[in-house]
Amino acid sequence: MSTPRKVALVTGSATGVGRACAVRFARLGFAVAVNYSRSEAEALETVRLVEECGVPVLLCKANVGSDTEVRQMVGATEAAFDRLDVLVNNAGTTHFVAHTDLDALTEDVWDDIFQVNVKGAFYCVRAALPLLRAAKGNVVNVTSVAGLTGQGSSIPYAASKAALNCVTQSLAKAFGPDVRVNAVAPGPINTRWLAGREAHIAKFLEQAPLGRAADPDDIADAVVYLATGTTLTTGQVLVVDGGRTM
Repeated sequence: MSTPRKVALVTGSATGVGRACAVRFARLGFAVAVNYSRSEAEALETVRLVEECGVPVLLCKANVGSDTEVRQMVGATEAAFDRLDVLVNNAGTTHFVAHTDLDALTEDVWDDIFQVNVKGAFYCVRAALPLLRAAKGNVVNVTSVAGLTGQGSSIPYAASKAALNCVTQSLAKAFGPDVRVNAVAPGPINTRWLAGREAHIAKFLEQAPLGRAADPDDIADAVVYLATGTTLTTGQVLVVDGGRTM
């Protein structure tokens, strides 16, 4: 009897780190559920790249900040593949606001960031948990070194990533040994988020021993390691920033 194909759901996988993770899991033989909220053309390109790996793929449009849409996405994944082994909470958002500009940090800014970055990740875990428990699967949350240093695109963004680091630990304690929960905390990544901010990033990296920003594949390395390369790691936040924050 053949072993059932494992399944990964990667939120925010139309571009960047999410796409790199989706393709990497596909290369490992996973069926992949590709999620997007707005970038349909880019998500279809991710689907094409996954299909080139010869594995089944499901395209799911869902705003992770909506519990209803998240439940529909997980339901569609179960209907398509009948299991879920890995959930990668990669979807995220920010507002670029100088840390000294407190008046610009409106209630809407706080709510928008926390709705996606914290509540959205929680909604995904909650909806996926029965499937993950059945498969003895795991969760990898993509957070940020901003959640460890207080630096980053805005104060609410840094706070949201610190909260997600804490949620990672809480869930790991609550649901082990059935489900492992870990996080990857990147520093700057060469994606469209950094466009126009190259000088700021260069200054940040002056104190990084490895001296460069990450590529999406660098973060996928860490995500895939936590998901498939270890069985005794849970509740951990793995920093991938070239040594900048040590």
